[in-house]
Amino acid sequence: MNVKSASTSSDPRTAREVRLVVRSRDLPTTADFRIAEVSLPEPASGQVLVRNHWFAARAVMRALMGEGELPMPRYRPGAALWGPAVGRVVRRGDADGPVPGTWVLHGLGWRDFALVPTGQLEQIAPADVEVAADEDAVTDGPRQDADARDRLLAHLAQGETAYAGLMGAARLRPGDTVFVSSAAGSVGSMAGQIARLKGAGRVIGSAGGPAKVAWLLDELGYDAAFDHRERPVVEQLRRAAPEGIDVYFDNVGGEQLRAALELARPGARFALCGVLGQQGGGELPGLELDTFVVIAKSLRLQGFTARDYPDLSPQYEKELAQWLAESRLVIPAVRYRGLDAAPEALLALLGGRHTGNVIVEL
Repeated sequence: MNVKSASTSSDPRTAREVRLVVRSRDLPTTADFRIAEVSLPEPASGQVLVRNHWFAARAVMRALMGEGELPMPRYRPGAALWGPAVGRVVRRGDADGPVPGTWVLHGLGWRDFALVPTGQLEQIAPADVEVAADEDAVTDGPRQDADARDRLLAHLAQGETAYAGLMGAARLRPGDTVFVSSAAGSVGSMAGQIARLKGAGRVIGSAGGPAKVAWLLDELGYDAAFDHRERPVVEQLRRAAPEGIDVYFDNVGGEQLRAALELARPGARFALCGVLGQQGGGELPGLELDTFVVIAKSLRLQGFTARDYPDLSPQYEKELAQWLAESRLVIPAVRYRGLDAAPEALLALLGGRHTGNVIVEL
């Protein structure tokens, strides 16, 4: 089946979706996924049919595919994956839903068409799509339509998570020295930029490999960056922040969290966002936490998700629009084309092969 032809149909009767075949304790392979074609009923009252244009691969998906207990739903073998997507309404089940043609953000990616409850989507502001005049303009149009595409893709970037961690969990202050681990990833690449835009005095990032380190320095404006694989992290962090750190945005846990604790200034705030260093399968390594150091330094360690700070969302959206309009924020994204490429996109993300966000374009 031709993906583009099926996806652009104005009257679809079937949809294609990516399904999980089996759970695994190790990193997944392409054999762990399959593409299924399913019948597509008419949207019921309170639903809209959305043609997805883009959806995001996220590192958290590795945890959702695994075994064991989590405080959130896991993916089920035999069922479709899900995740954030941007698409356009094709049909609505009743007159109260968004009109056809409306761009929306929702959580049913990993398929070309989705039946979405109207209470589980967010309409995208017209200013973000004002030049996207027809069905394929944002994909195939000239430069002005590429600008509209970039504004749409910003809704799939993890800037709101970064903003919540910095401004909510870590309570960022002007002049702070900020350390971001996995700084070239989808969250970290936004966290470093936002920290700078919000007044951090010095921003330091870690990444895996010299190319990513150079990208942080040359493209994202980090003040210092290092390859965490090269030498002990505590040694490299001490060199980058000889006077210590005020904020640590943690995406990995493990050795880098230990180093941040050692280099933390009194009163430092830690935003605990992810455990990428623990997602390779097998037993999760523990962390020996010196509680005396935490107490003596008056440290604050806060686990969080963006949902914990709903009051920050309007401010983030306002500032995001301003930063994009002023070209002060880069939305780094690697795009894979077609639903069949989606499993490979996820594996590339989990394997650390890309910088920034990994997006599947339909």
